[in-house]
Amino acid sequence: MTDEIAMPRAELIAQIADYIIQLKRPPPVKIAIDGIDASGKTTLADELATFLQQAGHPIIRASIDGFHNPREVRHQQGSLSPAGYFYDSFNYPALKKLLLDPLSENGDLHYQTALFDFKTDTGVPVPIEVAPDNAILLLDGVFLQRPELMAYWDCRIFVDVSFEVALARALERDIALFGDKATVLEHYQKRYIPAQQLYMRLYQPQVSAHIVVKNDDPTNATLIIEHS
Repeated sequence: MTDEIAMPRAELIAQIADYIIQLKRPPPVKIAIDGIDASGKTTLADELATFLQQAGHPIIRASIDGFHNPREVRHQQGSLSPAGYFYDSFNYPALKKLLLDPLSENGDLHYQTALFDFKTDTGVPVPIEVAPDNAILLLDGVFLQRPELMAYWDCRIFVDVSFEVALARALERDIALFGDKATVLEHYQKRYIPAQQLYMRLYQPQVSAHIVVKNDDPTNATLIIEHS
């Protein structure tokens, strides 16, 4: 059974937070905040982190962006290759070893939230921390409902936007990263969007998510929650 309701942002955040708090899972609880590029994943994760922290829950915030492969690996199929973006972008073994496994059953709670900075193409000295056993991990990123990650998630959230809206956001957001709008447009049209279309065809993340946030209009987004 699903509920689908459009609501103000503050109410949406409160409802998702309540769903997370009510999860009947052994802590630490691990939440995937999935979605295409420029969908609003990081913003949603940060909003949830603030709300949950204010409610007294210890939060671990991380992003898949902290587990990129080096550029030579990411671009080994070509800098504009969709397959390269989908298959070669991220170091999943390191993500599991450093972050997900320590927070899972029989893990030692000693975790690391990042390993690599893709902007400088260098490793980052992120310290190892010890999680409270009642912590909540909020991990945002693309492609988080791949088969090799699915068993880790206690809740899967998909931030759903149209490719048109995502591209419009990227043309404003990513100029500093790529240098100009023409280069942003080229990367999205040739690499990022086709890779996301491949991901959706293969794994249907909107269907397998427990929660979908239709986020074309973040101020009045639609929340879809799956109830068992």
